[in-house]
Amino acid sequence: MRRIVYLPYFFILSSAACMLYGCSVTKPYKNDQQPSANLYRDSLPVDSSNMATLPLSDIFRDTILLRLIKEGIQNNLNLKTAIANIKIAEANYTQAQLAFYPSLSVAAQGGVYRPSNEQASNTTLYQLYATSSWQADIWGQLKSSKKALYASLLQSDAYKQAVQTQLVADIAGTYYALMAYDAQLAIAQTSVEKYAKDVETMKILKNSDVVTGAAVVQSAANYYSVSATIPDIKNNIRMAENTLSLLLARPPGTIARDSIFNEQEYASMKIGVPAQLLANRPDVREAELQLRSTFELTNVARTYFYPTITITGEAGLYSTNLSVFFKPGAFFANLVGGITQPIFNKGLNKQRLKTAEANYEVAQYNFSQSLLTAGQEVSNALYQYQMANEKAGSRKEQIANLEKAVFFTSELLKYTANTNYTDVLTSEQNLLSAKLSAVNDKLQQLQAIVNLYAALGGGWQ
Repeated sequence: MRRIVYLPYFFILSSAACMLYGCSVTKPYKNDQQPSANLYRDSLPVDSSNMATLPLSDIFRDTILLRLIKEGIQNNLNLKTAIANIKIAEANYTQAQLAFYPSLSVAAQGGVYRPSNEQASNTTLYQLYATSSWQADIWGQLKSSKKALYASLLQSDAYKQAVQTQLVADIAGTYYALMAYDAQLAIAQTSVEKYAKDVETMKILKNSDVVTGAAVVQSAANYYSVSATIPDIKNNIRMAENTLSLLLARPPGTIARDSIFNEQEYASMKIGVPAQLLANRPDVREAELQLRSTFELTNVARTYFYPTITITGEAGLYSTNLSVFFKPGAFFANLVGGITQPIFNKGLNKQRLKTAEANYEVAQYNFSQSLLTAGQEVSNALYQYQMANEKAGSRKEQIANLEKAVFFTSELLKYTANTNYTDVLTSEQNLLSAKLSAVNDKLQQLQAIVNLYAALGGGWQ
């Protein structure tokens, strides 16, 4: 038996519908939002040179730090998760590509049927057939879905790059903070040793009636005050090491490092032009790709208002007797075309379109926010670096003068009865504070470089 159903009017109607509506249902994507030329506050870039395009080895000269960054990129679990998400996006996109092709399935059935008690005997039925179905993408639904998923694939890759950029910044920033804590600990320990000698000196001077008992207890208080800061600094060191270990996907442990005062600063702070953020900064590209994906999904939502055109074909063998199952007479085939036009769908199509349009609106705001955030971070990091450099010279002179003040007041205390020990105590406290501030100044310089590099989109190339 051979049956083929052919509907010429169906194809005529489909062609006419495509001519009338197919070109106007979906719209081309266009993004008019661009970074403002004055996005970087008080900074007017004069050329396109951009430190974000430089490799890590040009920004970070510390070989230990570079090894840690390399280890983090290889092992960090958040980065591995982002890479796994790319595989999911790739699978979704591949499925969207295959959606343009007909589906094909094969089925085999056999059974015994007894429709009613009046029928004298059972009926045996054997079937072996293939079914194929194809949806005509007249309104661009499948094409828009494919574009949306392709944008999502690129978005997942941009997210992975953003994770890597932040990872590099976190490793470098924590590494510099760890070295700063080392320097602070060394300063505090040296000060404790010196203040312990001061206490002994004050006791000798008291026995010689040069100072009073108040000077001795004030000296001891100074010693204990600095001693009390050491546990906090050690705790900061331990926490920084543990944080860095987590970034490297290691169990908590000791981290090898250099001295913060051996770090070479990258001095050529080239920020390029704001328009480069769209290419260099992964999170900005991620937001733009999210915008593109949601736009295409609004196109998909529009197509649900129009007819669905489907062609289904079926061919195979059908017989009540296995002995003739493979003979030509058992062959059957049919081809059926159908159009489904939504009339009343409980408001689902309208709800789908409104939701898609609202999501697109949200994505527009997120993209604008990402540009403004990028501009803010670049401006902050650049100004932080400038101010840290501005303090460096003054801090050096401050420390030099305070060292002289401590020496002079200490010497005067030994030989002049009119000298108050409070002057010595104040000078020593000011010197300690200045030395600790100098460490913070150095840390600010280094972290500003890291922040600017990340803010411009460096670290993922």
